[in-house]
Amino acid sequence: MPLPRLIGVVHLAALPGDPGHAGGGFDAVLDAALRDADAIAEGGMHGLVVENFGSWPFAKGTPEDPAPTVQIAFIARAVAAIRSRVDLPVGVNVLRNDAHAALSVAAACGGAFIRVNVHAGAALTDQGIIEGRAAHTLRLRQQLGAESVALFADVRVKHAAPLVPRDLVDEVEELTHRAGADAVIVTGRGTGQPVDHALLAEVATAAAGRPVYIGSGMRPTQAALMQHAHGAIVGTWIKRGGDVRAPVDVARVRELVAAVG
Repeated sequence: MPLPRLIGVVHLAALPGDPGHAGGGFDAVLDAALRDADAIAEGGMHGLVVENFGSWPFAKGTPEDPAPTVQIAFIARAVAAIRSRVDLPVGVNVLRNDAHAALSVAAACGGAFIRVNVHAGAALTDQGIIEGRAAHTLRLRQQLGAESVALFADVRVKHAAPLVPRDLVDEVEELTHRAGADAVIVTGRGTGQPVDHALLAEVATAAAGRPVYIGSGMRPTQAALMQHAHGAIVGTWIKRGGDVRAPVDVARVRELVAAVG
């Protein structure tokens, strides 16, 4: 399956047990997610990704500090429900960095891709130091017979900093070759923050034809950036008023699709 160009984000609200849960239980969270998925599809985007955005503060997503099982279970429920509702490729992102949970959900529920914030190397994050587990993730994908599930990996991911200065070209080459990422994601410093133009262009060159995605800050006025990217993952701007906590606004989705194509 060709990788989608414009990917909308379904930000799951806080679940029962999460500090930010607003009430209504699991059904209320699912209903909101389905409405967002409908708006993304109706507005003409080419794919979507489901993530546990509201379940902060996040676990690292490592064997020692995995994503809570209730979050993984609910993400699977949401992915299955969305796939039965919209005819779009659906991805999975289990924050902060539970690639094994994301891959397991995608394999079990028919997901098309996963996003991994730290797939190779290490990063200093608000959860502490997170190390990539590419060797384990790729072997799990093979064990599950899920080779068709694409692996999107961030380079210098948002809300994080490298432990030591490194050459960007080396980082991208390691992600795409030694770590086997199918696509590379470039973000700004935080959610909804624009990417650095020069950084995006450098990553695109280093990726040597491997798909590159803009992972934050995309909006119609930034459409020219797409000359350096295969696609974009958009969450904040497509929300009502550009508020990441608001529902997806189908009119803003259409505006973005019209601008980017």
